[in-house]
Amino acid sequence: MSKEIERKFLVDFDEWLSVKAKEILVRQGYLTDSIKPTIRVRVAGNKGYLTIKGKVSGITRDEFEYEIPYNDSDYMLKNFCDNSIIEKFRSEIDVDGYLWQVDRFIGENEGLIVAEIELQYEEQLIKIPKWITKEVTGDQRYYNSNLARIPFSKW
Repeated sequence: MSKEIERKFLVDFDEWLSVKAKEILVRQGYLTDSIKPTIRVRVAGNKGYLTIKGKVSGITRDEFEYEIPYNDSDYMLKNFCDNSIIEKFRSEIDVDGYLWQVDRFIGENEGLIVAEIELQYEEQLIKIPKWITKEVTGDQRYYNSNLARIPFSKW
């Protein structure tokens, strides 16, 4: 078992475009309606993943993630996830030795760009890149599982 310690931020679209980071298409869907635990299947490029996340406490939660065969993950997305699928382009960028994952959403979440950074401990200090606008770590609307149920376009 591992712990996910994560902060989330909104990203300025114009500033982000100037970064010119490589993007990979990610499709993910949710296998449960529950928020405890969250069980998702993801296709990222040509790889598949199954992830189980526990309840958030502060900015930390239990996380189990396993690579699974691409065909299995694609089948689960198409047959088990119904209307709970989100699509986004993910970029990974190093800023001062820290890996930022930036998701530019498409479909019903078009217009939303969220950056995430995983930390080693909750109080860890980080340098905020200039393309960040606002922290949304505690705002549950920005959880991917919630964006699958209540998309950004319906806010």
